Amino acid sequence: MDDKQILIFGSIVNDLISYTDSFPKPGESVRGNEFKMGSGGKGANQAVAAAKLGSNVKIIGCVGNDIFGDYNVSNISKYNVNVDGIKKCNDKSTGTASIYVDKNGENCIVVTLGANYEVNQDTAINSINDIKNSSIIMIQNEICQEGNLKALKIAKENNVKTLYNPAPGLPNLDKEFLEYTDILVANENETEFLLNKKVISDNDFIDASKKLLKHVKEAVILTRGKHSTIVSIKNNDSIETFTIPVSPVTAIDTTGAGDCFCGSFAHGLITRNLSIKDSIIFASKVASISVQKYGTQSSYPLKEEIDF
Repeated sequence: MDDKQILIFGSIVNDLISYTDSFPKPGESVRGNEFKMGSGGKGANQAVAAAKLGSNVKIIGCVGNDIFGDYNVSNISKYNVNVDGIKKCNDKSTGTASIYVDKNGENCIVVTLGANYEVNQDTAINSINDIKNSSIIMIQNEICQEGNLKALKIAKENNVKTLYNPAPGLPNLDKEFLEYTDILVANENETEFLLNKKVISDNDFIDASKKLLKHVKEAVILTRGKHSTIVSIKNNDSIETFTIPVSPVTAIDTTGAGDCFCGSFAHGLITRNLSIKDSIIFASKVASISVQKYGTQSSYPLKEEIDF
């Protein structure tokens, strides 16, 4: 392993998690079994996942000047993520997520992004040296989209690899995002947003990966929870498409599993210098461990827990 930097340009969100047997219907109250608070946000989650495995990680983000902001910065830094790129905003609150997890480990989430929208084009421009000095930059959809796009453009102007995780899915995404993306990682819902159509069967996802690959530079990775991952990669003048099975596990909390996959994938690709295929296999294994524990960042395994 070496000290190549993984740069996360993304969100920081305070998680408020309630565990319950079933989700409430509109107008209904249900009893919760347990409550936990933790650090979250897709950007922070991906940063922590990679850092816990031993990667050199820095995050560019924004929190409010409040107790949740202090809590999250402290929590992220304890996992050895470089937090020098996190600024505090006096007139916006730290992002919060109200998370509900049922007895099957499924979740539903309401996110209020707050200060995350202050991560904008100016932030990207001011981060140019961090971007230049990184081996990969990772972005998601929980910050200002103009800032995201500017960060992608700066990265490609400086030959820095880009990974785009279009989560949460957004309608009418500017196609420029894909043009500046080397590696696209999307789940079922996000794939449907990108294509503006239902994607159901294995063949649908295979076709979707090939169609999306026309717009990105290197690879499309479509994760499907407990189902196999569909991958299409550009290989010189040809396209290689394959599936990677997912090991069956008993999930108790799937919150943040996609973020764990992305951070672990970047660790495999950049820090371990694995191939894209082996990085996916590695990331799937790490994510499968995380869903067998409660919480988000706290559920992500340390490198000592991984046999790979």
